[in-house]
Amino acid sequence: MVARTRGFTVVEILVVMTIILVLAGLVLATSSYVHNKGARSRAEAEIAAMSAALENYKSDNGTYPTGTPTTSLNAQSDVVPTDPKYQNASLFLYEQLSGDTNGDRSVEGTSYFTFKDNQLYPATGAITYIKDPFGYSYGYSTAGQTGTSGQGYNPTFDLWSTAGSSATTGVAGWIKNW
Repeated sequence: MVARTRGFTVVEILVVMTIILVLAGLVLATSSYVHNKGARSRAEAEIAAMSAALENYKSDNGTYPTGTPTTSLNAQSDVVPTDPKYQNASLFLYEQLSGDTNGDRSVEGTSYFTFKDNQLYPATGAITYIKDPFGYSYGYSTAGQTGTSGQGYNPTFDLWSTAGSSATTGVAGWIKNW
């Protein structure tokens, strides 16, 4: 007599593989959601911290940091975070809050906020802009403060992250101080 061992059929193997694939898909979808939620929370915390630093700046200087990059950036219509206007306004904000007027990571003036390397782009070398957790530059505008009607959401300053939103999704997905 020959003893026969029973093996798995092709159907059983396919069923097990399908179950594993479905579970893997659920885990990946959940981890993406958690990652985006964490990035939004970090952006909210960074905006709150920079807003507090801006209040300290105002208490020392009598006004929020204003200049050409910030007065030309409109929080109501400029929704392209890769636009050089965004990056220039973000760099201006970095220089005013950090005291680094040359963008070379050396503090020459009064420092109101200390930026971590993961908040700056690029992480080493000359600073180009303050980077949000999604990899884009923060938007900063004082258009409402300068008396330009129809621009800005806030009479003091606007500070926001587009949270990776494109121009088609608009302001609804932004993380902002207003």
